[in-house]
Amino acid sequence: MSLGEFDIIARYFARQSGRGDVLLGVGDDAAVLDTHADRKLVVAMDTVVEGVHFLADSDAADVGYRALAVNLSDLAAMGAEPAWMTLSLSLPRANEQWLNGFAHGLFELADEFNVALIGGDTVRGPLVITVQVAGWVESDAWLTRAGAKPGDLLFVSGIPGEAAAGLAVIQRHILGGESGAFLSHRFLRPRPRIELGRQLRTVATAAMDVSDGLLTDLKKLCAASGVGAQLNVDLLPESAAMRELFEADDGLQYALAGGDDYELLFTLPAERANAVLNTLQLQQRVTQIGVITLDTDVVCLRDGQPFRIKRAGYDHFAAGQ
Repeated sequence: MSLGEFDIIARYFARQSGRGDVLLGVGDDAAVLDTHADRKLVVAMDTVVEGVHFLADSDAADVGYRALAVNLSDLAAMGAEPAWMTLSLSLPRANEQWLNGFAHGLFELADEFNVALIGGDTVRGPLVITVQVAGWVESDAWLTRAGAKPGDLLFVSGIPGEAAAGLAVIQRHILGGESGAFLSHRFLRPRPRIELGRQLRTVATAAMDVSDGLLTDLKKLCAASGVGAQLNVDLLPESAAMRELFEADDGLQYALAGGDDYELLFTLPAERANAVLNTLQLQQRVTQIGVITLDTDVVCLRDGQPFRIKRAGYDHFAAGQ
């Protein structure tokens, strides 16, 4: 028996929320939420499209996990704690096996961060998934891209480039053993840095997540702050898995322009950076990779000399992408 729209919702996405602030969730015309007077609402939304953000033969559970992860990363960049999500799902057909896997991956990550699905829409069409997440941040401070100051030190979490290398492993069918499996997982299952964002909320001068490529996103942060930056590529953290499977120049290209890492790029005042880092309860490595400058240029340095990469980060509407 074929599934209708409401059958899909009832079978795969209607679940009792464990959050006390969800007064009315999936199943009615709209959700009703109990908000807090001393907090600010933070909202983000991303769309993932088959053939653009994930491959047609991608495991459905990975697609569900990743669709939420990319949104949670946006909240992490604001220093926010996630709470709720809505889901818009366009499906070519009601494939029960795919839906079961997708819902499993989606709720695996949602349960980890106590995010409740409170509503959405299901339609027939090309495979397109839109997730909107909402959360809260304390009223006294939240992170933005606009606060970096000349002299601030520039940091990145994790190891940029591993996700792009993982996509290359998948697309080229590279038999890379444990290293290949690790890099593929970094692309398919990005880790939103919620905990790090929450800790940086009152100490970082600026922050954003790395989704379109480290260099491209650094330029966005600098533009918002009205500053420039020097990025020292010699300081970029190295990936043992990338070093095993790729040439050094390819690895550097992935690190600077690959995208899909969903790590946090952030700035700290130079005079307080070491003290701040010593107080953070880090679950991933954090590396200083550069410094914010007074001018508005973003310059990569290698061995102390200006260095240009072959291609900048991802842009949906750029020629050839």
